[in-house]
Amino acid sequence: MFTLARYWWVVALRGLASLIFGVLALIWTREAIEVLVILFGAYALVDGIFALAAAVSGRAHNLGGLWLEALVGIAAGAVALIRPDVAALALVYFIGGWAVVTGVLEVVAAARLRHYVEGEVWLALAGVVSVLFGILVFLNPGAGAFAIAWMIGVFAIVFGVVLLSLAFSLRRFHRRFGESPRHFPTGGTAARMG
Repeated sequence: MFTLARYWWVVALRGLASLIFGVLALIWTREAIEVLVILFGAYALVDGIFALAAAVSGRAHNLGGLWLEALVGIAAGAVALIRPDVAALALVYFIGGWAVVTGVLEVVAAARLRHYVEGEVWLALAGVVSVLFGILVFLNPGAGAFAIAWMIGVFAIVFGVVLLSLAFSLRRFHRRFGESPRHFPTGGTAARMG
């Protein structure tokens, strides 16, 4: 907890990056979708080629798995670059799954922080927003890439604001209790203290 509070500014930077990403996704919706698909395609293709090179060299421990990884990577990259519409839909499902998993983990982290820091509710709220966003993505994948890009943009802005709120709560905690738990009262939450 004290380490997280010491590095509150990292949480703030994450929130700021999310805000910037969200605004850019709303301003440049079409470009955001195209760039995401192209970057994914290029990455998957290059990763697949390197995995293929490792499999061909025969020096890896799990050659069967490496061959499979290479073929899937090359195929995914090729599909993303040749049929970006198909890749965009797959990316939408991936983003939905990521949002749900991230949200659940944030709610769990907030539950663990509740005894140590004021404002843990912001992290729980970020988790709930993330899970709801992921569910909406799964329920409406055919709504179109533009709608998904807008949802991603709005999500990123809300997520960024929530993370900035958490960061400033952590900063207050850090200023109050410093670097070590020796000055931290036991029993009860930080929110109830003086």
